[in-house]
Amino acid sequence: MIYVLLITAALMVLRLGGELLLSALNRAEVRRHVATPPPGAAAIMDGETYKKSVAYTLEKSRFGGLAEIFDSLVLALVVFGGVLPTLFAHIGFWGAPDAVWDDALFVPIAGLLMSIPGLPFEWWEQFRIEAKFGFNKATPGLWVSDKLKGIALMFVIGFPLLWALLSLVKWVGATWWLWGFALVFGFQLLMLVLYPKLILPLFNKLTPLPEGDLRTRLLALGDRTGFRAAAIQVMDGSKRSGHSNAFFTGFGRFRRIVLFDTLIAQLTPEELEAVLAHEIGHYRRGHIPKMLLVSAAMMFGGFGVLAWLAQSAWFNPAFGFPPGELAPAFLLFGLLSGLVTFWFSPVMNFFSRKHEYEADAFAREAVGGAGPMLGALRKLAQKNLSNLTPHPWYSAFFYSHPTLIEREAGLVGKA
Repeated sequence: MIYVLLITAALMVLRLGGELLLSALNRAEVRRHVATPPPGAAAIMDGETYKKSVAYTLEKSRFGGLAEIFDSLVLALVVFGGVLPTLFAHIGFWGAPDAVWDDALFVPIAGLLMSIPGLPFEWWEQFRIEAKFGFNKATPGLWVSDKLKGIALMFVIGFPLLWALLSLVKWVGATWWLWGFALVFGFQLLMLVLYPKLILPLFNKLTPLPEGDLRTRLLALGDRTGFRAAAIQVMDGSKRSGHSNAFFTGFGRFRRIVLFDTLIAQLTPEELEAVLAHEIGHYRRGHIPKMLLVSAAMMFGGFGVLAWLAQSAWFNPAFGFPPGELAPAFLLFGLLSGLVTFWFSPVMNFFSRKHEYEADAFAREAVGGAGPMLGALRKLAQKNLSNLTPHPWYSAFFYSHPTLIEREAGLVGKA
């Protein structure tokens, strides 16, 4: 059993060390370009904005390193300190010996308790760092409200799903993980439809895009690219942050286009059309079903590994839990799997970047040139104080999108 703990501890140290090293390399790369910005930076940001983006990147990186160290210490304390087995045993007294609901309740309660130590770091990032650089728009009351709503959703949605998963062991026996995969993946597909209708409105107000040139332009884009959406909606993202975004929710006839109000305020209609064309490009190039298949394959493998670990005689006991108990195995797998999957991030980001280049190319063709997309990307980089000079290793591990300079090269055919 001691070998399991030693391997786990080594993986924790390796991931933390890797993250801190990558962050240090990234900060060094940013500092290296302070006096001499890279070619093309002048067309993206003026000197004052560039200096501000450097300061924002460095401050977030330093703070992020402290937060990572703290989170790793909390994880180590919880995993190795006997906290979780004690909590599991205590909650186990709430139900009958053969009850499932108390085991299902253990996972969200443990998750809730583990999130509490990190709240001061989240608060500082939101109300100190983001506010310092002009991004935070949320009030403390809204921040607390968001946290409480998130907790409520975790119990309202997560608890019944866990209860059903744990009940599968009694219903179908050793093949529970196959049925569990089908249940969770089916639930994810269902949430693609229900999320914009039931959950997103709990946090943000969605209103139809008003009649006008922008709506006409976007609907015409959808017609000529063979993409129809059930609605084009505007989300009040500005009540929380100055950052901007656009995304799709749902699939098939349930697709909805959602534009942040900050995005509409920052971009021209031509640039918004290009941004939307980029998102349509993901659908037209088949990226969504491809990523769903990858997600399904990874989830299927994850359930298989989880079933193997839960049935083993060494996994649960190594961390102080009774052998064969599925709820602790679920929690441990969720807490520790990232120690391994972190090292595969560059592979996933490689394919994600490939998709971004393809979507950019689609947008260029859809709007008749690279100009509108280039303009949109440059304005978003300015407004979001994007890092224009990330270290290549850091970018490989943490950037799902190419850097702005890489995307510009791709758009004009120089990639």
